[in-house]
Amino acid sequence: MTIPGIILLTPNRVWRTYQGGRTLDQLAGNEGAPDSHLAEDWIASTTRAINKGREAVDEEGYSSVHINGNDYLLKELMEEYPEVMIGDDHYKKYGANSQFLLKFIDSSIRLHIQAHPTISFAKRYLDSDSGKTEAYVILHIREEVPEPYIYLGFQHPLSREAFKRAVETQDEAQILAGFEKIPVKPGDVFFVPGGLPHAIGEGIFMVEIMEPTDLVVRFEFERGGYTLPEGARFMNRGIDFALDMMSFEPLPVETIREKYFCNPVVIDKGAGYQEALLIGPAQTPCFSVHSLTVTGQYTRASNAFHVAIVTKGDGVITVGEEHIRVTNGDKFIVPFQTKTVTYSSTGEMDLVLTFPPGAMS
Repeated sequence: MTIPGIILLTPNRVWRTYQGGRTLDQLAGNEGAPDSHLAEDWIASTTRAINKGREAVDEEGYSSVHINGNDYLLKELMEEYPEVMIGDDHYKKYGANSQFLLKFIDSSIRLHIQAHPTISFAKRYLDSDSGKTEAYVILHIREEVPEPYIYLGFQHPLSREAFKRAVETQDEAQILAGFEKIPVKPGDVFFVPGGLPHAIGEGIFMVEIMEPTDLVVRFEFERGGYTLPEGARFMNRGIDFALDMMSFEPLPVETIREKYFCNPVVIDKGAGYQEALLIGPAQTPCFSVHSLTVTGQYTRASNAFHVAIVTKGDGVITVGEEHIRVTNGDKFIVPFQTKTVTYSSTGEMDLVLTFPPGAMS
């Protein structure tokens, strides 16, 4: 089979414990669709979603692609054509996986207070070589949300025992007492290492990049009228296991902004384009993220497969004789075999590019 030089991605909506997704429906042209539990779109995903009670839903989370009139699981395509899709070196190290998980997240309500494992914790206790380090790129805030925010790290941590009691009794005021709301706006980029307690506020539409797992513990059991099954709270383990995963270090808002908010660093610029590093080795070895703004024409060379998301405007992407028009919300894979891509726009087109670990992008 001939693999195209660019592989467009169709929506891959995934059920979550919170509600949202209205913005995703608007991007897909489904105006008026209500928020629901299909609040995320998993992009170029080779990761299985973990949803307690939905184990019978086949392949939930895995992306499929449409090539030459047929549908293929992306994971299977990487397995069958590794030298074309992801490169032999990546395949030998990680197997048929992108080795990152990329999402659109669209929250209509605040998410649960939660935490994810570090790599070392995941290796020791969860039989996983990946934890769940994350990074966020804020794209849009709903008009009805005047003061968008996130919770990130404890600013005023309770003692472990006091927090444990608050979780056991589901005392929301006490659970939230350790946090201050940290304002966010479109264009903000921040990094969330494993172990840091956090929650995304309501009305935020963003790109989320993370290690390729769905490992999470949640400290609030009911949000938006949905109660978590017991096995979905602490990954079928006890509360002490969940508390062991989480850092109780006090982190003032100023420290959070200094350590975890990321300022773009321009790495290439010319007539009609600018590329910047958003997330790189200074933050994590797990993935890297670039922004690309095209206001004319730009031919970009690459020696690594990656995934691109159009976050503003429209334009044309060209590989060889292939010319594909793209617009806001479109996403596509640039396979390893594709060494150059030409981007062009008569206005302004913005993209987010995500690369696997170790990629010399």
